[in-house]
Amino acid sequence: MRARVRVLLLVCGLCLAMNQPAYAGSQAEEKLSDSVRVLLRQAVQAGLPNLRPFASREDESRFYRWRDVMGQRLQRYIPAALERETLLNAVDYEAHRAGLEPALVLGVMEVESRFKPTAHSHAGAIGLMQVMPFWAHSIGDGHVTRLYHARVNIRYGSVILRHYLDRENGDVVRALARYNGSLGQTTYAYSVLRASHKYK
Repeated sequence: MRARVRVLLLVCGLCLAMNQPAYAGSQAEEKLSDSVRVLLRQAVQAGLPNLRPFASREDESRFYRWRDVMGQRLQRYIPAALERETLLNAVDYEAHRAGLEPALVLGVMEVESRFKPTAHSHAGAIGLMQVMPFWAHSIGDGHVTRLYHARVNIRYGSVILRHYLDRENGDVVRALARYNGSLGQTTYAYSVLRASHKYK
């Protein structure tokens, strides 16, 4: 009887785990120099256009083809077509603005929140890219609840990830580990990189 109960509890636990986002690690607030803080604050608080400026008609056509393909791949997570389109517009804009691959940003979202804007981790991380609340005070306007807004969350997440890439001299694995609060470990980073391959 006890064995059956243990098995049942294990199965229930696995089911719950499959429906939960991969929560952020225990990322600690870091001391930023004044110059870095100013640059990050400017990057976060700039305007939020719907689409980035395209370099050419070919660039624009490439974007719409990419958005169509990615929209199909995201359908299992985001059933509403307009919501997918809005998300992908934001990912394309913010990734290019931060000098990131859109696939990497999408990989972070899949692993961190399963593309749920309302995701909230046990560590307190918020939204699509599981941004820690201290960033809203450190480089933002102090309004933590705005991190639940998808576009704002993608802006913060992209700026923070770019910051960590710069700190780690372009080492994506270490930058992702910093982002997750698991520096020195590689499990999270490789999970994101595996997920990102689906969005290339």
